Amino acid sequence: MSVREPDVHHQVIIMKIHLSMGASALALGACANAPAPLPDVTAQQAVTNTAVSSPVPYQDPLAGYTYRGPTGPRDWRSVNQEQSEGN
Repeated sequence: MSVREPDVHHQVIIMKIHLSMGASALALGACANAPAPLPDVTAQQAVTNTAVSSPVPYQDPLAGYTYRGPTGPRDWRSVNQEQSEGN
Protein backbone atom coordinates (compact mmCIF):
# COMPACT_ATOMS: atom_id res chain seq x y z
CA MET A 1 0.00 0.00 0.00
CA SER A 2 1.44 3.33 -1.07
CA VAL A 3 1.55 6.48 1.03
CA ARG A 4 -0.24 8.43 -1.70
CA GLU A 5 -3.37 6.25 -1.82
CA PRO A 6 -5.12 7.86 1.20
CA ASP A 7 -4.52 11.33 -0.28
CA VAL A 8 -6.06 10.36 -3.62
CA HIS A 9 -8.99 8.68 -1.87
CA HIS A 10 -9.56 11.79 0.26
CA GLN A 11 -9.48 14.05 -2.82
CA VAL A 12 -12.03 11.86 -4.60
CA ILE A 13 -14.38 12.07 -1.62
CA ILE A 14 -14.00 15.88 -1.48
CA MET A 15 -14.68 16.12 -5.22
CA LYS A 16 -17.82 13.99 -4.90
CA ILE A 17 -19.07 16.20 -2.07
CA HIS A 18 -18.53 19.34 -4.15
CA LEU A 19 -20.25 17.83 -7.18
CA SER A 20 -23.24 16.65 -5.13
CA MET A 21 -23.59 20.08 -3.47
CA GLY A 22 -23.48 21.80 -6.88
CA ALA A 23 -26.03 19.38 -8.33
CA SER A 24 -28.36 19.88 -5.38
CA ALA A 25 -28.15 23.67 -5.79
CA LEU A 26 -29.10 23.33 -9.47
CA ALA A 27 -31.96 20.97 -8.63
CA LEU A 28 -33.34 23.30 -5.97
CA GLY A 29 -33.09 26.24 -8.36
CA ALA A 30 -35.00 24.31 -11.03
CA CYS A 31 -37.78 23.50 -8.56
CA ALA A 32 -38.42 27.13 -7.66
CA ASN A 33 -42.03 28.29 -8.11
CA ALA A 34 -41.44 31.54 -9.97
CA PRO A 35 -38.36 33.28 -11.25
CA ALA A 36 -37.13 36.32 -9.36
CA PRO A 37 -38.70 39.54 -10.66
CA LEU A 38 -36.54 41.95 -12.60
CA PRO A 39 -35.75 45.30 -10.97
CA ASP A 40 -37.84 48.35 -11.87
CA VAL A 41 -35.70 50.61 -14.07
CA THR A 42 -38.22 53.37 -14.73
CA ALA A 43 -36.58 55.54 -12.07
CA GLN A 44 -33.34 55.40 -14.04
CA GLN A 45 -34.84 56.87 -17.22
CA ALA A 46 -33.93 60.47 -16.26
CA VAL A 47 -30.28 59.73 -17.06
CA THR A 48 -31.04 59.30 -20.76
CA ASN A 49 -33.57 62.16 -20.89
CA THR A 50 -32.16 65.00 -23.03
CA ALA A 51 -34.30 67.60 -21.25
CA VAL A 52 -32.23 67.15 -18.10
CA SER A 53 -29.04 69.22 -18.28
CA SER A 54 -25.97 69.31 -16.10
CA PRO A 55 -25.38 72.48 -14.03
CA VAL A 56 -21.61 72.07 -14.41
CA PRO A 57 -20.19 73.61 -17.61
CA TYR A 58 -17.65 71.77 -19.70
CA GLN A 59 -14.02 72.39 -18.75
CA ASP A 60 -11.21 71.54 -21.14
CA PRO A 61 -8.94 69.01 -19.39
CA LEU A 62 -5.92 70.31 -21.33
CA ALA A 63 -6.43 73.97 -20.41
CA GLY A 64 -3.20 75.46 -19.10
CA TYR A 65 -1.02 72.71 -20.55
CA THR A 66 2.50 73.78 -21.49
CA TYR A 67 4.56 71.61 -23.80
CA ARG A 68 7.91 70.72 -22.28
CA GLY A 69 9.80 68.76 -24.88
CA PRO A 70 13.29 67.37 -24.52
CA THR A 71 16.02 70.01 -24.66
CA GLY A 72 19.12 67.83 -24.75
CA PRO A 73 21.85 67.19 -22.23
CA ARG A 74 23.03 70.10 -20.08
CA ASP A 75 25.55 70.57 -17.33
CA TRP A 76 24.01 69.17 -14.13
CA ARG A 77 25.48 71.93 -11.97
CA SER A 78 23.68 74.68 -13.86
CA VAL A 79 20.42 72.71 -13.84
CA ASN A 80 20.70 72.26 -10.04
CA GLN A 81 21.38 75.99 -9.62
CA GLU A 82 18.27 76.87 -11.66
CA GLN A 83 16.09 74.53 -9.62
CA SER A 84 17.44 75.43 -6.17
CA GLU A 85 15.17 77.05 -3.58
CA GLY A 86 16.93 80.40 -3.90
CA ASN A 87 15.73 80.87 -7.50
